[in-house]
This record gives sequence, structure tokens and C-alpha cells, in this order.
Amino acid sequence: MPTFYDTHAHLDYPDFADDLPEVIARAQAAGIVKIVTIGTDLESSRRGIQLAEQFPNVSVVVGWHPCEASKAPEDLRPALREMARHPKVVALGETGLDYHRLPSQQRESRKPSPLAPLPNGSAEGRKAEPDPAADERYKARQAELFRQHLEMAAELGLNCVIHQRDALEDTLAQLGPFATRVRGVFHCFANDVAAMRGILEMGSLVSFTGILTFKNGQNIRDTLAATLLDEFMLETDCPYLAPVPYRGKRCEPAYVKEIAEVAAQVKGCSLGELSEATCATAKKFFRGLA
Repeated sequence: MPTFYDTHAHLDYPDFADDLPEVIARAQAAGIVKIVTIGTDLESSRRGIQLAEQFPNVSVVVGWHPCEASKAPEDLRPALREMARHPKVVALGETGLDYHRLPSQQRESRKPSPLAPLPNGSAEGRKAEPDPAADERYKARQAELFRQHLEMAAELGLNCVIHQRDALEDTLAQLGPFATRVRGVFHCFANDVAAMRGILEMGSLVSFTGILTFKNGQNIRDTLAATLLDEFMLETDCPYLAPVPYRGKRCEPAYVKEIAEVAAQVKGCSLGELSEATCATAKKFFRGLA
């Protein structure tokens, strides 16, 4: 049976608290022989390290998710440097830029309008105004954390797992100065062929999830079809994005099998060829993933 890796999972999430050993066992039974669990803040990263110590086939990526940027310490680098000493830490992340939900789109972050209700309860209107300055502060904080991850990756000889949403141009611009020292994998890739080629030209990679199997995922399949066999990886991003036929349910690493079956069809290759290529790419990208 061809074997595969799940290169992006969130095993420390509460979704797996009650049955993680069984989840790991099902993955192994499905031929998913290695799992990379991804940190989203310092506590999540520490939990990932503990899981990697507990399960021999689990490795960990440590870092701080851009959507949680406002909660991050001012300087994340000392913590990243310390955690990266652990032998089962294989990369930094997930890090990057996410402009999909900016503060101005959140009700609680909007500035009171001059027409908002007055303290005594009277009002001339009730409409709130977006606060563009809040958006810029949020973007700047994400960019600073991304820079810190890249600096540490360059210093420590690691690569970065990159999360970007609605921010591709800025993400590539920030990665560019580090591109000769740090590679990124753009996880849960959902952009077009031109974006994929721009990423690969920088020496980085893309990774595909269960979206590949969705009825409305033809654009993702088109991008995969144009991606060379040794320039992408497979992942679940579990507990999210379960592939068909499990869509809508909790995702888990075993479901890389279903993702791989569709990927092989799209690429016109055997599962064995896909296994050999994607696992070799993962071993090359993730430090110490033997």
C-alpha cells in the first residue's frame, strides 16, 4: 500500500482530545505514516511538542498564527529559538498574512459614529463607521510577527509553513528578501496557476487539502494539474476541510488517502508515484523528517 504524510494537522485542538490515539491508529492503518502537527500560538506549539514526544510518527511546527497577531508577545523570537531546539521541531509556523477578516469588519472594533446613540440613550442614528487605522495596525502587527518567524527560520536553518488569505502580494513581498535562505510552503493552497508559479519561482512550495475533492474545487484541481509532481505536498488541515465523502464531518489525518486518490487522478500518475514524490518533497522541506 502506498504511504503518505499529512503535512499540516492540528492534533492539539480540542476536537481530538477524546480519541487522539485512535485517530493516530486510523491514520497508520490508512497508510499515513507521518503527521506534522502545527502550532498556532506558544501554548499550542508546546502542546504539539508534547504530542510529538508521545507519538513517534508525529512531528511539530512551532509558531504563531497571523489571525492571532493581536494576542502575540511583542518579540516572539526568544520563544521560537528555544522551542526550535527540540529535535522533533521540523519548521516554524504557521505564519504569514491574513486580510480576510480585518478589524474594521468586526462589530466590536468599529469606531462610534457621530450618529451613534448618546450615553443617555438618545440617538440621531445607529450606524457605526469602519476604522481604517485599526486595519493598518492589525496588518502591521501580522507583518512584524511574520518577519520574526522568517528571521528565526534563517538563523536556525528552518523553513516556514505559511498561511495567507487575501494577502498574496504582500506575503510574497515580505518573503522575497529571505527567499535564498528560507523556503515556505503555502498551505491549503487555493490560488490560481499564476500565483502557484510565482511561489515556485521563489523556491517555495504549495500544499493541497481536501478542497481538491470538492465538487466546486475545479479551480484547485486545475492548479494542481499545472504543478510539477515534486513541487507540492498533501495535507488535511484537520480538523477542518474533510474531503469527500467525509465533507462536513471532522477531518483527520487518515483522510489524506482520499485526497491522494484525487490528486493522482488529476496528475495522471499512480498512487505509488505520488507517494514517492510528495514524501520526498516533505522530507526535503521539513528538517529532520526522516
